[in-house]
Amino acid sequence: MKEEIKQRLEKHETWQRVLYMLFFIFIYTISKFLIVGVMLFQFVTIILTGNINEQLLKFGQNLSTYLYQITIFLTYNSEQRPFPFSAWPDGAPNQKAYYLDE
Repeated sequence: MKEEIKQRLEKHETWQRVLYMLFFIFIYTISKFLIVGVMLFQFVTIILTGNINEQLLKFGQNLSTYLYQITIFLTYNSEQRPFPFSAWPDGAPNQKAYYLDE
């Protein structure tokens, strides 16, 4: 049993994934502040103009999808690394594209 654990601890892929996970935790934290900024800017835009900023609406959707992709990666539901290691998301998440068993 101890030998199996030792072999798993010595796997390069395990430690590489940990580094990617730490990187994405950092990005996730920054992105949460960006979501708040988008929310506040959208609110001010609605107050001042009476209209929703369409570009900001699309960016907010893409950023939300990006946070979803990060969460899926961090929880081991996907091995696909999010942006900048893959394309920036465009639109709502395609859930089936991220799960390991498919």
